[in-house]
Amino acid sequence: MPKEEIQKTITSILVEKLGIASSEVTADASFIKDLGIDSLDYAELVMEFEQNFNIRIPDMDAEKLSTINQAVKYIDEKIQSAE
Repeated sequence: MPKEEIQKTITSILVEKLGIASSEVTADASFIKDLGIDSLDYAELVMEFEQNFNIRIPDMDAEKLSTINQAVKYIDEKIQSAE
């Protein structure tokens, strides 16, 4: 799956689940600082990523994903290693 597709999926999850405007979802946007996501929303977001991309994100790794770019890169690597 190309990184652009991962980014689009993440954007649509943020827009659908959290009501964030797609214009706010930029590669460098911080989930907490820029998008105002709290820890409960973040936990739900991680679960959505796991379901949408059919991967497992350990809590230790999830804590390190603070920007959309980091999430895209991490998910891409997880998908590549699973193939």
